[in-house]
Amino acid sequence: MILSDSDILARLAEGDLVVDPIDDVDMQVQPASVDLRLGTEFLEFQRTNISCIHPNRESEVSEYVRETHVPEGDDFILHPGDFVLGTTKERVEIPADLLATVEGRSSLGRLAVVIHATAGIVDPGYEGQITLELSNLGTAPVALTPGMRISQLVFTEMKSPADRPYGVERGSKYQGQRGPQASRLSSDPEFGGGE
Repeated sequence: MILSDSDILARLAEGDLVVDPIDDVDMQVQPASVDLRLGTEFLEFQRTNISCIHPNRESEVSEYVRETHVPEGDDFILHPGDFVLGTTKERVEIPADLLATVEGRSSLGRLAVVIHATAGIVDPGYEGQITLELSNLGTAPVALTPGMRISQLVFTEMKSPADRPYGVERGSKYQGQRGPQASRLSSDPEFGGGE
């Protein structure tokens, strides 16, 4: 069951679901979602002398990205074909009985801006800011302003709470993240890391 605005507001009031800060409830809480705003930090992928990135080699991933900070009120220009990692301004806490999905806003989609490539799921138990996978599929640069509503979070109530929610106990690699985070695929068990 997808939560409606009244369900979302009730869960926020109870405190087991957290979306913080919400500065304008009337604008951010939609009929079946919560609008999240763009944060001020970005990870830009650099064209370097690396012939390719081996996802299981953390050093190669970190050499490939550069952090950029854009103050609220300024613009981050997303050029055609670009892919950057951004973050939400809001920090979320998802209870064990909810699954959240990150969706793009249709107004940005109509400008060819995509806000997630594959990572649209926010697991039960997750806490932190959400990393956005921003792409411009169009032919014109698009100005993204930190603080603008960039995405929607839709909540689905699960049949039963997760027995093993995302979190420290599971060794979940993005729990508690602040700002955009580059891939930590190298810490997956199949690459010798532990999850």
